[in-house]
Amino acid sequence: MASQEKNLSKCQLATEAVHAGEMHDPSGAHVAPIHQTSTYVFENSAAIESWGSGESGAYVYSRVDNPNRASLAKKLAALEGYGFEGPEQVTAELFASGMGAVSAAVLGLTSAGDHAIAQLALYGSTDHLFTDILPRYQISSSRVPLLDPELLEAELIAHPNTKVVFLESPANPTMTIVDIARTSEIAHAHGAKVVVDNTFATPVLQRPLILGADVVVHSTTKYINGHGTVIGGAIVSADADFMENGGGSLIRYIGAVPSPMDCWLTNIGLKTLPLRMREHCANARILAEYLEAHPKVEKAHWPGLESHPQHELAVRQMDDFGAMISFELGGYEAATKFMDGLEICSLAVSLGNVDTLVQHPASMTHRLVSAEDKAASGITEGMLRISVGIEDAQDILADLDGALAQV
Repeated sequence: MASQEKNLSKCQLATEAVHAGEMHDPSGAHVAPIHQTSTYVFENSAAIESWGSGESGAYVYSRVDNPNRASLAKKLAALEGYGFEGPEQVTAELFASGMGAVSAAVLGLTSAGDHAIAQLALYGSTDHLFTDILPRYQISSSRVPLLDPELLEAELIAHPNTKVVFLESPANPTMTIVDIARTSEIAHAHGAKVVVDNTFATPVLQRPLILGADVVVHSTTKYINGHGTVIGGAIVSADADFMENGGGSLIRYIGAVPSPMDCWLTNIGLKTLPLRMREHCANARILAEYLEAHPKVEKAHWPGLESHPQHELAVRQMDDFGAMISFELGGYEAATKFMDGLEICSLAVSLGNVDTLVQHPASMTHRLVSAEDKAASGITEGMLRISVGIEDAQDILADLDGALAQV
C-alpha cells in the first residue's frame, strides 16, 4: 500500500529536503517511479464527473500536472517555506527552465500599461527579458542601482503603475546584495509585489518569503538539481491567487512544462542540497580569501569577505554566503590567459554543479548585454566568475594558482 505523507512539522530543513513531498508507490518501491506518461486514464464516466465537479482530484494530462512534478513542488515549497509563518500555505510550481519561471512570475503580475523595476545587475537572459521582450507587450521597466531605498522610493513615485520589483541577491555576476526586507517594505507601500531570484543562495542559505518577498524564482538547473543533468525552473509563493490564477497558472497556457524525468532527477538532487551547500560554502571561503590576497587579482567579490560593500547586510539576511565568486584581472587578455591555464576547473556557463565551473561573463552569459549596460552594472572585460564545486578545496586552489601564474 502507498504510505501516507509524513508529518514533518517539527523537523529541521535537512530532514525536509530528504522527506518532504516524497511519494511511495503501491508496489512498495522506496524511490518514487518516473511517471513517464502524457495522459491519464479515468476508470469510468462517474470518475470524470467527480473530477469535473471538483469532488475528487485526478491527474489528467502531464502539461497540467504529474506526480513527479507534484512531489518536487512539495519538497521545494517546504524548503522555501521553512520558518514562514504567514496565513497562507507556501506552494511551488515547476517549469521547463529558469527563464520559464522568471517570465511566468513577471507576466503573472503585470499587464499592458504596467511598469516593472529591477536592479542594474541581472542575469543576461533576465536582462534581455526586461530590456527587449516586455516592451513588446507594453510593459515598461526601469533600473535602480542596488535597489537603493531612496532611489527606489523615488522611482516608485515616478511610476505609480509599477506592479513588480524584481531582484537577484546575490546578483549575477557582480555578487552585489540587495536588502530584501527593506525593498519589500517600500514596494508594498506603493502596491507593488517583490520577486526574488534566489538561485545563487538557495533556500538553504536564504529564504526571501520570510523577509517579505511575494514570489521566489529559481533556476532549478543550478544548485537545486546540483549535478548538471537537467534544465528547470520554479516559482514559489504563499499568494494563493497568484499561484492559482497568476504566474502559477501560466504553465498550463504557455506550456513551459518540465518532463517527469527532469522532475525526478531534480528531486533526487534536492535531497542532498543542505549537505552540498555546506561544502560549496566552505570551499568558497578558502578560494575567496586566496583570491582577495593574490597580487594579480585586482578585486574579489564574495559576500562573505569583510571587504564586500554589503557584507553586513549579507550577514543579516543569509545563513552563509554561497559558492559564487567573481574577481577582476584587469582586462580581457589577462582573463583569457587565466581561463586557458585551468586544468581541473571547466570553462562553462551555468553554475551550481558539484564540479567547479569558470566563465567570462562579458563574452558568455552577458554577451548580448550592451557595453553601456555592462559598464553600468559593473561587468568588466577582466571579470571572471567561479561556481565553486565540492572537490577538495586545495585541488581547486592549486588549479587557480597555476592559471594565475599564466597571467
